[in-house]
Amino acid sequence: MQKTCLECGEKIVGRADKKFCSDYCRNAYNNNINKDSTNLIRNVNNSLRKNYRILLDLNPTDKTKTSKSKLLAKGFNFEYFTSIYTTKTGNVYYFVYDQGYLPLEGDLYALVKRN
Repeated sequence: MQKTCLECGEKIVGRADKKFCSDYCRNAYNNNINKDSTNLIRNVNNSLRKNYRILLDLNPTDKTKTSKSKLLAKGFNFEYFTSIYTTKTGNVYYFVYDQGYLPLEGDLYALVKRN
């Protein structure tokens, strides 16, 4: 029985359980299957990555303060974070991986690094 590539339809030579004629066709086939959901995931990951870089840039000493306007000027998006930590005293820290921020009074934010 002749098998054909699932992506391009070419004749497959080799192992009996092979589904694609080349790595290119295998990758193209899987990319086409996953592309609908990956746009959303890619955009969220890009936003998280950008927020992480901004926090890392503004917090070189693992603990500092900055203003909301400075975060926004660099393009920080407060809608994207990976976790929330609430202390026993009720303070709510927002984290992007290991970099976090705590809203303080006024326009200030405390930036921290989780160890």
